[in-house]
Amino acid sequence: MSDKVIENNQVTVTGEIISSFTFSHEIFGEGFYMVDVRVKRLSDIYDVIPVMVSERLVDVKQDYSGALICVNGQFRSYNRHEERKNKLVLSVFAREFTFIDALEESPKSNQIYLDGYICKEPIYRKTPLGREIADILLAVNRPYGKSDYIPCICWGRNARYTKNFRVGERCAVWGRIQSREYLKRLDEENVEKRVAFEVSVSKLELLEGEQEEII
Repeated sequence: MSDKVIENNQVTVTGEIISSFTFSHEIFGEGFYMVDVRVKRLSDIYDVIPVMVSERLVDVKQDYSGALICVNGQFRSYNRHEERKNKLVLSVFAREFTFIDALEESPKSNQIYLDGYICKEPIYRKTPLGREIADILLAVNRPYGKSDYIPCICWGRNARYTKNFRVGERCAVWGRIQSREYLKRLDEENVEKRVAFEVSVSKLELLEGEQEEII
């Protein structure tokens, strides 16, 4: 059962470590740590992606800043309570953590596949220049009744295709993980710069099968 579920959430990220390891949490005596990985797009832009890694995969006491790595795992989410509401926090959960000698400029340096269920009505809109965009939130099942909630953004004809999706429909998504800075207004005088993470969709399709009831 668990192997089948893992197939519905697959991520590969290749890039440069740009931070030290910071403690996240411990489960059954196993410590998990966060580290930031800078991943180059095909353009001259970089995404900075948070990676969660077990202390059993790498020596988290070492500073590997500047090292090049390839991570295989899943894109996961959890709710963190802040400012009297829950914030969706996303990271790549590493199952394999490999040091490499060089980076190749390839779409394979940042790729993700998800198989999940639409859990909110898609939000379709157009930019002032007429570019079509649609946002979807995908619930991707884990073992033992848990799910990850992954925001995805679609463009152009993918956005037009997505705008008619219904809550509960099963959907497959291919794309890449991207980071995006935005300004959060805290009050009338203060604005804070924050970073959001989402899947930029290159391809998606509805899958046949029974719809899942989303509560």
